Amino acid sequence: MIFTKAKKIYREFPATFWTLMTALFIDRLGGALMFPFFALYITQKFGVGMTEVGVLFVIFSAASFGGSIMAGALTDKFGRRWMLIFGLVVSAVSSLLIIFVDSLTVLYVLAGTIGLFSEAGGPAQQAMVADLLPEEKHAEGYGMMRVIANLAMTIGPAIGGLLAAQSYALLFAVDAVSSIITAVVVYFLLPETKPEVAEQDTQSLRETLFGYRFVLKDGVYMAFLLISIVSIIVYIQMYSTLSVYLNVVHGVEAQGYGYILSMNAAMVVLFQFWVTRRISHRPPLMMLALGTAIFGVGFLMYGFVTSFVMFMVAMAIITVGEMIITPIGQALVARFSPEDMRGRYMAMYGFSWAIPSAIGPLLAGLVMDNYDPHWVWYAAGILSVIAVGGYLALHTAVQNRLRPADAITPVPLLTD
Repeated sequence: MIFTKAKKIYREFPATFWTLMTALFIDRLGGALMFPFFALYITQKFGVGMTEVGVLFVIFSAASFGGSIMAGALTDKFGRRWMLIFGLVVSAVSSLLIIFVDSLTVLYVLAGTIGLFSEAGGPAQQAMVADLLPEEKHAEGYGMMRVIANLAMTIGPAIGGLLAAQSYALLFAVDAVSSIITAVVVYFLLPETKPEVAEQDTQSLRETLFGYRFVLKDGVYMAFLLISIVSIIVYIQMYSTLSVYLNVVHGVEAQGYGYILSMNAAMVVLFQFWVTRRISHRPPLMMLALGTAIFGVGFLMYGFVTSFVMFMVAMAIITVGEMIITPIGQALVARFSPEDMRGRYMAMYGFSWAIPSAIGPLLAGLVMDNYDPHWVWYAAGILSVIAVGGYLALHTAVQNRLRPADAITPVPLLTD
């Protein structure tokens, strides 16, 4: 029965889409070994607190946003495939370089350099999903992307926790190898998916970059990004602050944190596609409000609970919320964007992740190092309430401009 359903779902998507998902899985498996333990690695190797880790994230995120903006334009100008390969090669080199850095100052400089190029393939990857699938399958496609990525996360953190106990260098080395393997798969098996748009092909790079002015004039889209920033500031704590908080305040070792994240990933693998299919035709901003409210409860719980079992329960609640938010948010971006500006819209969506990645860990680090650490999670609850209110207000403002037959139809650009 399960095999029959899986076979049916497989046939609903083109073979090229599954090639992309295979490449994504290989790359994410390497990242899943390393990334959850990065903050813990920095604090232990350099003997610093979360404030210094927060500064590192600020440098990296600020640089990666600039790189993402350029990458979005290049993706629309030159295509998805080569930008994706370039990003993977840079990721591999970056992981290897980190192994040999012994100075926090040098790591700060390296973080800026890596950040500038690390997001080269991000807009391309997301644009490829929208290119390969018809509009009505976008939410399910992004949902499947999360299933594949979290299948890697199901395996990765648990193995990563064991490897971290031996040597953090192993984590970075495996991540580098996985990125190279993925680049090879993309080069030989994945064709270019960029739509043929004559006007875009004749534009200069300067004109392509200048096209961001149309994105910035899309008032509804920019409001959506602003609210998303508030929501993601909360969400990003799961991968930056939580490991250190659980270790310092509650004595949870890296392996235990790995098990918590593995449970999160396993839930996504088992239930993400089922959830996405049942919410993809509902009003997207209402779904984003619902998901944010749910994961806000989970993050708030970390300020009150003290047992490992309750840490797992809190993460389960967070997972339910993120399963609602992520595919709907990505599909909404795809619907907002004109076909010939898809890379730039995806790059601007990265803005809603770059800012939280920069300021979220820093703000949490200041609280962790100077005040009651529990306030990180109390503040997470407050910010979640603000984001829920923002999504509901935006839904009210735009619902008359959305076709009833398609709840996630793009809102027209505001170019005047």
